[in-house]
Amino acid sequence: MSDAADDAPKRLLLVAACALVDADGRVLLAQRPAHKQLGGLWEFPGGKVEPGETPEETVVRELKEELGIETKTACLAPLTFASHSYETFNLLMPLFVCRRFWGIPQPLEAQQLKWVRPTKMRDYPMPPADEPLIPFLIDLL
Repeated sequence: MSDAADDAPKRLLLVAACALVDADGRVLLAQRPAHKQLGGLWEFPGGKVEPGETPEETVVRELKEELGIETKTACLAPLTFASHSYETFNLLMPLFVCRRFWGIPQPLEAQQLKWVRPTKMRDYPMPPADEPLIPFLIDLL
């Protein structure tokens, strides 16, 4: 007999992420702080979509908060999305590509940052939702 808690539907978490691309065709990865869930893994910058926000607005806000750079929603191109079932929630994550931004990305949340060629991304351990996005970036760049 199953536990009623096991039968409860998982909540859907909507996050938006960005493949920030530099003039040399490299993509910015950020390392999650060790104390956070999935700490130490490398991911695309982004975050939770807040109530009333579009995914594009989330990316613009998160790039400013996490990296201190500016961009506009018009500079974001949708590439693909990830859907992954974690233990306690289901994640849905649209991935946007951004080649136009102002400023130099800085690690404002004490995270490590690396510019990485898409063909080298598998050298960086990533959360399960991010890994399937790599082939799309390899094909694009």
